Amino acid sequence: MFERGYAQAIADDARLECNLCWWVYDPAQGDRVGQIPPGIPFSALPSHWRCPQCDADKLHFLLLG
Repeated sequence: MFERGYAQAIADDARLECNLCWWVYDPAQGDRVGQIPPGIPFSALPSHWRCPQCDADKLHFLLLG
């Protein structure tokens, strides 16, 4: 569907929620556990990044409306 994947199609300020444990990635806050500073959009997270609460990979994250 998307040429470069779904992560490239979401807004830089979009919040995403893990569908396994419901932890929310908010780019305004970043991820202290994963050493991701505030201001990093979900699409720019490193490929090895995982949910800091349940260790799910990025494919388990859903866009919050």
